[in-house]
Amino acid sequence: MDLRKVKKLIELLEESNLSELEIKEGEEVVRLSRFPTAGAVAPQVIAAPAPVAAAPAAAATTSAPAATASTEPGLPAGTVVRSPMVGTFYAAASPGAEAFVKVGQQVKVGDPLGVIEAMKMFNQIEAEVAGTVLAIVAENGQPVEFDQPLFVIG
Repeated sequence: MDLRKVKKLIELLEESNLSELEIKEGEEVVRLSRFPTAGAVAPQVIAAPAPVAAAPAAAATTSAPAATASTEPGLPAGTVVRSPMVGTFYAAASPGAEAFVKVGQQVKVGDPLGVIEAMKMFNQIEAEVAGTVLAIVAENGQPVEFDQPLFVIG
């Protein structure tokens, strides 16, 4: 399948309300998904049997957010999970869904805490430490800045 076709499919998925799109052309299969079931929440391209070069936007992954000890006034003592990028913070996977975490909830390393949307890409924020969620600093649906505190885990 031509790389231009794959890019067009990615654009189609971004512009629509679809969460998943699968196209079969001969023996080649391209599957695009906004919310894959395993790992980060970002569009992905899977091709079989011949490898297909993916568009840079589809192959983008997010590094884990920085976690530091709380030294900021107004935040409880604990590990601060900070925003790895500029974007819009969402506490749940979709508007009607329950929030990933609540204050007082126990989390393990790798548990999803929230999602940041940046350039129509949804990037999952995961816990880097195990513990109890002491504070949720970011507000659902509000813009966040790089390195802004999002959560405190103790």
